[in-house]
Amino acid sequence: MNANKTMNNLINWLETKAKVANAKGFVFGLSGGIDSAIIAGLSKKVFPDTSLGIIMPIDSIRGDEEDALLVAKALNLETKKIDLTNVFNLYKETVDADFGLALSNVKPRLRTMTLYYFAQNNNYLVLGSSNLSEFNVGYFTKFGDSACDLMPLASFYKSEIYELARELNIPKKIIDKAPSAGLWEGQTDENEMGVSYDEIEAYFKGLDISEESRKKIERMHKITEHKRKFPPIFNEKE
Repeated sequence: MNANKTMNNLINWLETKAKVANAKGFVFGLSGGIDSAIIAGLSKKVFPDTSLGIIMPIDSIRGDEEDALLVAKALNLETKKIDLTNVFNLYKETVDADFGLALSNVKPRLRTMTLYYFAQNNNYLVLGSSNLSEFNVGYFTKFGDSACDLMPLASFYKSEIYELARELNIPKKIIDKAPSAGLWEGQTDENEMGVSYDEIEAYFKGLDISEESRKKIERMHKITEHKRKFPPIFNEKE
């Protein structure tokens, strides 16, 4: 990949999409991870004065917020902090929820709701930060972090994400940080998925990987197919 050429194409694509939508800017979640940092960098290239990064902790790891602010400082990015911890706790009490995946998925859905408040209030578009590796195996929350107006990174594997980050001069600390959803201290994407980003990329490029990893990836891809499609619509003629 020619990172410089790809970057210019991405910026042109975002500019065109924003113009068609008559949008005045972009808004996105700023998590402290590499994907959201690239989204922030791209946004600033298109809208230098109307790019807004929202930091939305929910009992989150303190270091992630510090990393998000590091990115904001490096890019001279406007940010807002919306602490959703109390909202999440109230929701948990209201539905009498215990710990589990369904409850964990409430967090990104609350964040998406928050992003769309600021988007509608400012006539901005919401940018999503899912990359192709995550997209292919469904490592995202349906109607959560996948809910957005534009997905600039969903055609790039994780290895290419690092190239884009270097092209945008994202701080080295963010580039070197282990990819994580920040669910708990020490949590990483690869440990949770049970396969590495390199293996995911190799599989979808038709390269050889271990039989165990191949089965895991194929299963994840199959059971998350519904996440990558619009909900089925009944057609009586079918």
